[in-house]
Amino acid sequence: MKVGFLQTSPIFGEKDKNVDIAISRIKQLDADLVVLPELFNTGYQFTSKEEALTLSEKVPEGKTTKALVSLSKEKCVYIVAGMAEQDNGRCYNSAVLVGPNGFVGCYRKLHLFYNEKQWFEPGDTKLRVYDIGHARIGIMICFDWFFPEVARYLAVKGADVICHPSNLVLPYCPQAMITRCIENRVFAITANRIGSENRSGETLTFIGTSQILGTKGEVLYRASSDLEESTVIEINPENARDKQVTQLNHIFNDRRVTFNSI
Repeated sequence: MKVGFLQTSPIFGEKDKNVDIAISRIKQLDADLVVLPELFNTGYQFTSKEEALTLSEKVPEGKTTKALVSLSKEKCVYIVAGMAEQDNGRCYNSAVLVGPNGFVGCYRKLHLFYNEKQWFEPGDTKLRVYDIGHARIGIMICFDWFFPEVARYLAVKGADVICHPSNLVLPYCPQAMITRCIENRVFAITANRIGSENRSGETLTFIGTSQILGTKGEVLYRASSDLEESTVIEINPENARDKQVTQLNHIFNDRRVTFNSI
């Protein structure tokens, strides 16, 4: 299976331009699955809930989702892409999954980071694992990485690959995701962005370093911290179905819950 990501530098609010650039780059790739960053079509640093709602779109009826569906059918590729979703007057930090047969699903970010709490509603959709033929994939968004229960839940539910659209500003995630892969024996694709935004008197600088990780924590590819990049590598999803650490140790079967509550 060929999996990849785009590492982008979106222009805030320029949705059509950001989407066109992403589509142009995906058309040049030979991949079965491509992951785009969080909020890839709008940029990140909103100044109000109203602004976020204005730039958000309904899913799957919105223009961005429709454009990605069209591309997926043309290229026979699955795409996971982060965007602001509008639903009944509420705004969510979401990621859509589209494929050759159309819209597949949408995940709303559970764990909102910093000022996202002022712009978005907490996610209210269940974590799901999607069978895309080549593999079973789960989706989490950016700060979800900070909560190991998310990756564990997706792995227990059968995910071979965790798709991780991100807009990372803290430095810890690239190394921490290595642990997530080791403890769950899954592949992970973190698609981050680069550049800076300062729209509210505070500068946010995004760390890039998008990456594809193997089931034993191998860094199969890690991008630069400051360049737009696209990459595709080949993986074997079946490796994620081997949960044996030794002949006598299985990472899920050996779990022991010895406490009454968390």
